[in-house]
Amino acid sequence: MVTVMHKCILAIVAHPDDEVLGCGGTLARLADEGWPLVAAVLSAGATSRLPGREEERRQQAALKDALGQAACILGVKEVRQFDFPDNAFDSVPLLEIVRVVETLVQECCPSVVFTHHSGDLNVDHCVTARAVLTATRPQGRNPVRTVLSFEVPSSTEWSFGGVLPAFTPNVFFDVTATLERKLAAMEAYAQEGRPFPHPRSLEALRMLSGVRGSACGLQAAEAFMLVRHVVGAGVCLGNLLP
Repeated sequence: MVTVMHKCILAIVAHPDDEVLGCGGTLARLADEGWPLVAAVLSAGATSRLPGREEERRQQAALKDALGQAACILGVKEVRQFDFPDNAFDSVPLLEIVRVVETLVQECCPSVVFTHHSGDLNVDHCVTARAVLTATRPQGRNPVRTVLSFEVPSSTEWSFGGVLPAFTPNVFFDVTATLERKLAAMEAYAQEGRPFPHPRSLEALRMLSGVRGSACGLQAAEAFMLVRHVVGAGVCLGNLLP
């Protein structure tokens, strides 16, 4: 178990449910290990696919409620949500999103950041990844030492290599003990789930965790690409090596 003296872990995502799809099992595991967790969601979601303002408000309220339920299931103690336009992050000056992320980093002081993969099909995911990379660049007193990007089923793989770079994971978190909590958190997002064989179905998510686990000798895993990891002076290599 780590102590409260450790800096927090910050997950920065574009939409409600991305935190579950991308790293829900890992967040639950880290919560069990004692890490303080913060989830930052940059939009309320839903607005791009709804016909009217009233329906939009209803769906956003449901998503906000689901976000809180999912955080409770995973053990995320703090959730921050913003209102950038759903599926239109590219209509906002990148600097505005970068400044929000910079403020999050300054206030939360995370040593590890999880976020989207930059080659994702969804434009909001791509812009989020770019903003995070800009806001966490290693200069001055930036506390972030590790940046990991994740896949979002039904979005990352559907780029079919047409959006570069492709997602080629090289870091795997064992989520055998927390997979059921990830799936329970996804069930909280009832309006976002889909029947099998859709990639966001519970069956497909379970299969994906098995595939990622089999790639590294585990029963279930979540996969990430290491963007950056800085080993500072005075760090014992025994803390990094198995």
